[in-house]
Amino acid sequence: MLTLQGNVILAPMAGVTDYAFREICARAGACATVTEMVSAKALCYGDKKTASLLRRNEGVLCGVQIFGSEPEFMARGAQLALALSGADYVDINMGCPMPKIVNNGEGSALMKDLPLAGRIIRAVVEAVDVPVTVKTRKGWDKSHVNVVELAKVAQENGASAIAVHGRTKTMLYSGTADWDIIAQVKQAVSIPVIANGDIDSPEAAVRCKRWTGADCLMVGRAAFGNPWLLGQIDAALAGRPVPARPKLADRMELALEQIELARSDKGEHIACLEARKQLAWYLRGVRFSNYYKQEISRIAVMEDVYRVIRGVQRDLE
Repeated sequence: MLTLQGNVILAPMAGVTDYAFREICARAGACATVTEMVSAKALCYGDKKTASLLRRNEGVLCGVQIFGSEPEFMARGAQLALALSGADYVDINMGCPMPKIVNNGEGSALMKDLPLAGRIIRAVVEAVDVPVTVKTRKGWDKSHVNVVELAKVAQENGASAIAVHGRTKTMLYSGTADWDIIAQVKQAVSIPVIANGDIDSPEAAVRCKRWTGADCLMVGRAAFGNPWLLGQIDAALAGRPVPARPKLADRMELALEQIELARSDKGEHIACLEARKQLAWYLRGVRFSNYYKQEISRIAVMEDVYRVIRGVQRDLE
C-alpha cells in the first residue's frame, strides 16, 4: 500500500517534471513526486534518452510513470524503470490525452478498453515489489464517462491508489474539472483516491478536499513557476498558517537554483534552452517584465541566465 506523509503530490508532466523541478517542488512541500512519463517499450529496447528521464529526487516519495498498451512490455518496463531509478512506486499512465499517445492505444485510450487496462495493471503489479498506482481521467468524452468503473478495475487488479483528473480526454485542459466524479470514485473504492484538476490555490485545495473526500490532492500546471504553491496548499490542508508568497527576488533565486540543478543533470545547453520557458513562468503576472521576457527568449548560456535574473532582482518587484 502507498503511504503518503503529506497532503499534496506534484503531478507528472511531460517536458516539465524533470529532476530539477521535482527537487525544487519536493523541498517546497510536495509529499511525493512522479517522473515524466516514459515509454515501457522504449525502456525494453534500451533507449538511452528514455532512461535519462528516470533520475529520482530524494527526501520524499518518488514514483516513476510508465505508459504503454501491451501487458508484457508494461511489466518488463516497470521492472527496468525501477532498476534505473530506485523509485518508491510505479505509476501507470491511463490519462494522457495527446494524439501521439492515444493514437497508439496508450494513455487515456485505455479507458476505452477496461479489460485490457485491468490486464496491464495486474501484469505490472505482479512484476514489481513496490506499490502500483494509476493516473487517469474522467473518461474519453462526455458520452463515455467511466472512471468509476476503471477505478474498480484498478482496485480489483491490485492497484494501491488511483489519481483522477476531473476532465475527459477530449477536454484536454479546457473547461472546468469535475470534482463530483472524483467524489463518486472515492465512494466506489477503498484504495486511496487522489484528486487532480483546478487545484490552483490554497483555497481551491481546501474546497476540493471537502468536495471530493479525496485522500490526497495532486497539483499540475498551477505549479509552473510557482513551486511554493505546494507548501501553501499543504499548510492549508493541515490547518497551519499559509505562508506568504515569497518576494520576487527570492522567487528568482529559486528559479536560479532550479536551472543550476538542471545544468548538473542535463548539461548547460539543454538547461539554458529549457530555462527560457521556466523563467517566463516565474515572471507570469509580474508588472513591467516585458523587457526581461524578451531577454529570456535569447538565453543560450548560463551567463545569460545570471544576467537576466540579476536584472529582474534589481529592476522589478
